Amino acid sequence: MQFDLTDLRLFVLAAEHGNITRAAAAQHLSLAAASARIKALEAQAGLPLLYREARGVRLTPPGEAFLHHARGVLHQAEQLRRDLHDYGGGLRGHVRVFANTTAVTDFLPEVLPGFLAANPRVNVDLQEKPNAEIARGVLDGRADVGIVAGAVDTLGLQVIHFSTDRLVLVTPREHRFARRKQIPFAETLQEDMVGMHHGSTLQSFLEQQAEKIGKPMRLRIQLGSFDAMCRMVGGGVGVAIVPESAARRNLKPQKLAQIELADAWRVRERYIVVRDREALPAYARALIDRLCEHFKRRPAKPRPAI
Repeated sequence: MQFDLTDLRLFVLAAEHGNITRAAAAQHLSLAAASARIKALEAQAGLPLLYREARGVRLTPPGEAFLHHARGVLHQAEQLRRDLHDYGGGLRGHVRVFANTTAVTDFLPEVLPGFLAANPRVNVDLQEKPNAEIARGVLDGRADVGIVAGAVDTLGLQVIHFSTDRLVLVTPREHRFARRKQIPFAETLQEDMVGMHHGSTLQSFLEQQAEKIGKPMRLRIQLGSFDAMCRMVGGGVGVAIVPESAARRNLKPQKLAQIELADAWRVRERYIVVRDREALPAYARALIDRLCEHFKRRPAKPRPAI
């Protein structure tokens, strides 16, 4: 099947507006021309993509699938346009990275400056995503490299383990939990808490665990970084669950206590996911190597996910 990008944009607009007339106007086409283009799409697909109704149109089941792929094609075409524009300005490479909250806010800000300094003609597009969306983004080509943690379905992608971290509870030193060596997550839910911003990977995970227990998290404030969370905890706002790496660097300056969580999910293995490491450009492989080296690990051989 051969599809024109204009036709795909028209179809997406018709689906979003539920109206071919509005889609035609947005594409500066006559209604007759727009209708003919959509009918041609359906002819190529060999299936009806839209139900025509008195008040507009709605997607058929094949149309739902077509819409998903049409959006993907249009996204890739726009990314290609942007990349070519960048290359025209002297850029040599562009790495798209989807990563979870910890990676984006905690350790990539330490890794990326050195990588970018060593590769002045390479850009990095870093986006924070939920773990499940990270793997999906790598699989469908929206990202070159993904960084995930914990138990994640990696969809058969190649997986490179690069570090292990733990989630811990941090409290003010005078808090009643401060002398505990270990504490179950369920017991922390009776306390006021400081959390990551809404929609962050870690915050979503903790809310899921709280929901399983049947108790809500008593969030007083949600912030955009683990260091900011630790400052709030040090100021007496509440307690917080953060990666051990973030807790360690804030224990002394913020006068915090660190308590081990008793739950098995506290241990989080970190992985890089890619479609095919050897097929990546050299600069993308160099980023993977630098990330592994940052955690004093030799770059591991990719293995298929189980």
